Amino acid sequence: MTIRPVEEEDQKQLANLIHFENHVHRHLDWRTPLEWIGRQPFLVAEVDKRIVAALACPPDPPGVAWIRLFAAAASQPLQKSWQDLWQEAVVRLNQLDEIEWSIAIPLWKWFRELIEGCGFQENNRVVMLNWDRGNALPRTPQTGLKIRAMNPDDIKIVHRLDSASFDPVWRVSLQTLNYSLKLSVISTIAELNGQVVGYQISTSTSMGGHLARLAVSPEMQGQGIGYALICDLLNKFDQRGAERITVNTQKDNHASLKMYRKSGFKLSGEEYPVYVYALN
Repeated sequence: MTIRPVEEEDQKQLANLIHFENHVHRHLDWRTPLEWIGRQPFLVAEVDKRIVAALACPPDPPGVAWIRLFAAAASQPLQKSWQDLWQEAVVRLNQLDEIEWSIAIPLWKWFRELIEGCGFQENNRVVMLNWDRGNALPRTPQTGLKIRAMNPDDIKIVHRLDSASFDPVWRVSLQTLNYSLKLSVISTIAELNGQVVGYQISTSTSMGGHLARLAVSPEMQGQGIGYALICDLLNKFDQRGAERITVNTQKDNHASLKMYRKSGFKLSGEEYPVYVYALN
């Protein structure tokens, strides 16, 4: 088995690996795994010029390397495929500037066992909440806010607000925000006295929609801005006939959980562990 960086010509083999093998971890991501080609580390393992495993963990945002993809063919020992790729990825990540963490959200027991075996440790959990059609729609409060559609000219301001609102692990890059705006179905800005004080970005799902990102300026938190954005969003989705709206947040983010429950969301019982590996 030889390890090397992915190349554009690998796309067909990678697509087959991802779609037809059983051991595939895909991060809950805006981008598909193949869209990370060109960003490093994105490594493949070859046997006789055939790709038998792949690992993608390019830093985004800077300082944090999420495990975007791990896929392995059944023809090779699973643990060896992971260990060989991960060891090389760590070498490459440690050569980059200011990469502090690698993070994974394992959806499968087999992947959780692999990352635990090489030093990843659980430090949080992501919980899912649902809002179902038929629930009473919350009324958008009178806060003096102006809620309007987000446009590409807002992205730089939104990115600064987002970076100030989240811990480094949960931030997103400017490039990712641009990408998410293009994929969104409802994206709104909250303004107060002409200043951007909050935003949300939501996508469509087979059942309705998913609130993918919401942030409020730190100095304005606790004043009902996030709640107002959610109320406005739920009314917009209701007008579209959405049956269910989903959202997720960290299990220890009590302020967010309180706000979502106030808006009519309920815990679904679905949750996933967040594992962290300290680099350097």
